[in-house]
Amino acid sequence: MEAFGRELGGVLRAGDVVVLTGPLGAGKTTLTRGIGAGLGIRGPVQSPTFVLARTHPSLVGGAPLVHVDAYRLGSAALLEDLDLDFDRSVVVVEWGAGLVEDMTDSWLEIVIERPTGASVVDPPTDVAGSASIDGDVDADDRVGLEPALDADEPRIVTATGLGPRWADTPYAPPA
Repeated sequence: MEAFGRELGGVLRAGDVVVLTGPLGAGKTTLTRGIGAGLGIRGPVQSPTFVLARTHPSLVGGAPLVHVDAYRLGSAALLEDLDLDFDRSVVVVEWGAGLVEDMTDSWLEIVIERPTGASVVDPPTDVAGSASIDGDVDADDRVGLEPALDADEPRIVTATGLGPRWADTPYAPPA
């Protein structure tokens, strides 16, 4: 996931919005970490679960990365209230399906699927009394989860470009 993110980060530019969808442990934050590396941002990239959004400035004069966890946001209006800089940043929104359509005319939708035997929590739920619902589950949040979340298993990744930005830029994740 991280290698795919690094490759994707090399394609993204200011104004791009990426929406990540997938179950707990699918690799959304790992993918975002790779995007950050591809963009050359200051890290580390960690889940913004409790702060909702983190901005990582560029170390190479490019666009900053804004990493959003929209799991707790019940509407597009609440996402808009975060007052994110969509025009001058690359914005990655975990759990953002159905929330970004009114904020941008183009976005890259990435759906990550875990192998059937590895998905232990679907839909995502509160784990061990906390709401760590990012792609990288912390050790403290693993209580009660099967070891499958740690498994190094292939994912099925579907990337769909929507809107004019992606109309002439076909992109397919590496096999």
